[in-house]
Amino acid sequence: MRSEASSSSNNSNRKGETVVGDCGTCRSSCGYCKSSGRTSITHGLWAYSVTVDDYQVPFLFEALLTDLLDRGWRRSGSFLYKPDMERTCCPSYTIRLRASDFAPSKEQRRVSRRMQSVVYIPRFLDGTVDVEKKSVELIKDPSTSNCNKVSSSVENNSLSHNNEENNKEEEILQFLSGQIDNAVQLCIVSGQFLSGIQLPKASVKKVSQAKRKLLVEGMENLLYTSNIAFQLAATLNRAQLAEKDVQQIRVFGQSIEDTGPSPKIIAAKLASSLIQLAETSGLSIRACNGHLNFYSAMKQASLDEDVHIGTVSKESAKTCESKGGCLKNSSEHPQAKRHKLQIRLKRSSFDPQEFELYRRYQIKVHNDKPDQVTETSYRRFLVDSPLVFVPPSGDDTVPPCGFGSFHQQYLIDDRLVAVGVIDILPRCLSSKYLFWDPDYAFLSLGKYSALQEISWVKENQTHCPTLQYYYLGYYIHSCRKMRYKAAYHPSELLCPLRYQWVPYDIARPLLDRKPYVVLSDFASLQNESSPCISENVMGCQHDDIGQGDSNDVRMDYDYDDEMLDPESESDDDEPDTETSRQTVGVEDGDISNIVIRGQGTRVRYKDIQRVFGPIQRRSLESQLRKYMKVVGAELSERMVYALGSYL
Repeated sequence: MRSEASSSSNNSNRKGETVVGDCGTCRSSCGYCKSSGRTSITHGLWAYSVTVDDYQVPFLFEALLTDLLDRGWRRSGSFLYKPDMERTCCPSYTIRLRASDFAPSKEQRRVSRRMQSVVYIPRFLDGTVDVEKKSVELIKDPSTSNCNKVSSSVENNSLSHNNEENNKEEEILQFLSGQIDNAVQLCIVSGQFLSGIQLPKASVKKVSQAKRKLLVEGMENLLYTSNIAFQLAATLNRAQLAEKDVQQIRVFGQSIEDTGPSPKIIAAKLASSLIQLAETSGLSIRACNGHLNFYSAMKQASLDEDVHIGTVSKESAKTCESKGGCLKNSSEHPQAKRHKLQIRLKRSSFDPQEFELYRRYQIKVHNDKPDQVTETSYRRFLVDSPLVFVPPSGDDTVPPCGFGSFHQQYLIDDRLVAVGVIDILPRCLSSKYLFWDPDYAFLSLGKYSALQEISWVKENQTHCPTLQYYYLGYYIHSCRKMRYKAAYHPSELLCPLRYQWVPYDIARPLLDRKPYVVLSDFASLQNESSPCISENVMGCQHDDIGQGDSNDVRMDYDYDDEMLDPESESDDDEPDTETSRQTVGVEDGDISNIVIRGQGTRVRYKDIQRVFGPIQRRSLESQLRKYMKVVGAELSERMVYALGSYL
């Protein structure tokens, strides 16, 4: 029998205990479907402390798993929550990826190349995470291309070199197209463009020398152009008209169109969103009569050389504005700018610089009101953590950084541009939240940070072999904005009843039919080639992934203060419908063995149950049974239950 005062960990180096207070069933407004009522239903625990082994046990054999994370629990600060999957408005399935099996998509590879075009990234810091001492300078130096020494290099050009240049040209076109797509997504998030509709993807084309000769004076430095603004205008106008009542657009028998934003306005907005790209790439970006144009300050000496371009001259800009109707959105930028990227991992703590970045992100990207983004709410959401830190042990059971809660900082030229909030646990890196500088949206920092975190897991397996998985939080199929998580392939979803892992390819067609599914009922079908499950699974997998804000990753909902308000609505007096339904495959237990904390003591409930009167005992035992159902019998006997007002 376990000692009531002993640690919940089997490892003598991992001291501490898990102490939780039961908040019962909680209702709140939903941050995903934005419902007007309190339709988000969860079971909540307030965690005073949690050992990493109770949050996620280190066992490699999943049949032995008895931890919170693998039973569908997540944390928001020190508040642990688990959705009531059958009753909540947006069922949330824990999603994970085995890092060694990760197969990056074309778009994910493009994100890596995009970052490398700004800063060169050799590898993720030698497999270590203590990078404040081992920060790596990552440089893009256009001077190495020797663009101004054409005469000395022409004689040495070969067929292979030409092919390499063609490939590089194609990469530039893809890179610029991706930046425009990111700018479009930023306009959607900020409310400048309609959301919830499928918008066309950008395509950038190179302007040939022959065409440049036909252009007006001042346009000879035009390198690339895109007509995406015309396509966006047409799509947005059609969507606007579709939303209007027929009677409102018919006046005296004539059709009156609300044309919405014109291509010129759209191009100007996109050019404004790409200012940071102009600073880092050296390109001058301007909107001209609905076209989005990319210029070089240099005269056209050799466009077949590497394109590391400066800015358009003032004289050229004035000529373009007068003859081409252009809107200038970028100023002169230095040529051959050097950029340094640093990735630092630090234990979770309050950092004023991080808070200012978080504040800017929430206000500009999520449209939060300034008075809502307070230091107190930030601390409770992303700084406070109940996880008991485990230092490195040197015996291949703990990584060099230890286990616990961390903030991973991304700095470019010593400027903080992103912070990833993560938990490093015995078998995974669990990603909680990412906030980033809106000025650097073009770098897709959300996707890039996810790729770095996956890489970290793979490289740190040499230090801790049990580290195998990357947890992305909750996958919410009913919320299109959250479906991007399945783009990290091949992923698995946790069955909400039996806590078995089911491949996403099996789960997706089931979730297309209804939001709540006992996934383990269908897990065996993957080997039976059932037409209703396997048909077109791979074909439809990525149809609508990533249509939302591609940078808005790992967004665990920040539970508001109402959830912990004693006066908030509670279902403790309702029939225990959740526990009565979820009995198949769920272990039974004896509540008398639950460890109780009260007035500084640790005792089993069976040793103190006679202290309570009949009414108190019935109420307490009802809560203990619910508690045992949601955390599991073994965990309920291993963790400490804080009684609160009962003692």
